[in-house]
Order: sequence, then structure tokens, then C-alpha cells
Amino acid sequence: MPNPFDDENGRFHVLVNDENQHSLWPAFAEIPAGWTARLDNASREEALAYVEENWTDMRPASLIAAMNSDSPQ
Repeated sequence: MPNPFDDENGRFHVLVNDENQHSLWPAFAEIPAGWTARLDNASREEALAYVEENWTDMRPASLIAAMNSDSPQ
């Protein structure tokens, strides 16, 4: 059975967690706790484009905040 996360013809949600980390999730699968859909039932290409446009800093949000609070003002 092929991996549903790699299905070029599949439909996907783009999920985001509290750390602003993004994930492609097969549209048929239940959204796991701690994640929110930001894009629903999109093609893989659309979902990847959304992630590339909206997740530009791979660091977790808590790390970004900690690094910013340590920066001299």
C-alpha cells in the first residue's frame, strides 16, 4: 500500500500546531489533537505551495520568542 502522505493525486489539509509548525495531512484522516487545519481539502501541489509561502521560519515559535527576548533592545 502506498504512503498516503506521498500521494501525488491525494487531497490534503495543511495543519499548524501551537509552535507554528506545518504539516501536510491526508484529507481522509482525522486531524490529530493539537493541530488546526489552515487549508482544507487541497491538492498536494496547492498544499505544498501554501506551506512554502506561510512557513518561512522552520524554528518552533517558542524558540523564536526566546531568541527575541534574549536580543538586546
